[in-house]
Amino acid sequence: MKLLLTLLTLIAVSGSAIAERYAVRHSARRNTSCNSSAVTRQHATVVHRRAMTTSAVPIRKDANIVDTAVSAGSFKTLVAAVKAAGLVETLKGKGPFTVFAPTDEAFAKLPEGTVANLLKPENKDQLVAVLTYHVVAGKVMAADVVKLKSAKTVQGQEVAIKVAGGKVTVDAANVVKTDIACSNGVIHVIDSVILPKAETPEALDIVDTAVKAGSFKTLVAAVKAAGLVETLKGKGPFTVFAPTDEAFAKLPEGTVADLLKPENKEKLVAILTYHVVPGKLMAADVLASADLKTVNGKSAEITSEGGAKIAGASIVATDIECANGVVHVIDSVILP
Repeated sequence: MKLLLTLLTLIAVSGSAIAERYAVRHSARRNTSCNSSAVTRQHATVVHRRAMTTSAVPIRKDANIVDTAVSAGSFKTLVAAVKAAGLVETLKGKGPFTVFAPTDEAFAKLPEGTVANLLKPENKDQLVAVLTYHVVAGKVMAADVVKLKSAKTVQGQEVAIKVAGGKVTVDAANVVKTDIACSNGVIHVIDSVILPKAETPEALDIVDTAVKAGSFKTLVAAVKAAGLVETLKGKGPFTVFAPTDEAFAKLPEGTVADLLKPENKEKLVAILTYHVVPGKLMAADVLASADLKTVNGKSAEITSEGGAKIAGASIVATDIECANGVVHVIDSVILP
């Protein structure tokens, strides 16, 4: 009996120990599993964070016009010119701009010494004018360019745009590459440097034109003596048939000197105003007329037989335009 009780006790103790060991092992396995899950979750978090960090790195934007030209390597002369003209900051600015960019080969086509001369500090204004003639305000892509006949440049003048035979030209330059997008505009590549038109000097009035010509000294002296300078410098317009010094020399000796005397001013005024017609009549207008009524009040006959003539004097040069009219040169003094 005692032996049976002892065996039962041993079995109970062993069962309890086994259960305890099982519980410990199960707990360890559970802890290991939990730790593994924690590690897995931690690894996933790190990966996610890394992914977030990578996506947060800013994507590089397109370079501006200047940096794009520098990177291309084929616009070294253009870049040097932009720097010399002090236009770097402008063309790096917000814009947008459309640049018709000449290549180094395009600049090489210019007459020898032209580029070197333009890069001199004393020629900065001229360089700026040339460069800004290659720039149009706004971002004008190729599809828009071909729809235009001209475009106003930053320089102020307009460039002519022509599409023919599948080619696009800007003035005389061929567009060889298009739509190079930049952060502040677009570049179209051209194979020649385009130049703005020379500024036309401000036109002189009739009196100053006569003075500058140097061949109307007697006429100018007579206009001064007659007190007509301010009139012929005025708004007008006037058409003047101007006798040369040789024309006055044909008059009888002493005639001019006599006319220039103060007491003969009215007579001088009558003769001079007979050489003036109101309005601006070009040569074609003159020849289309049978006669012209002068400021003097009398009419002067126009004939074309043997050459164009007014009141018998040959018209030897025509259409000298002035700010306030036009001058036609005649070889004789005409008298009312």
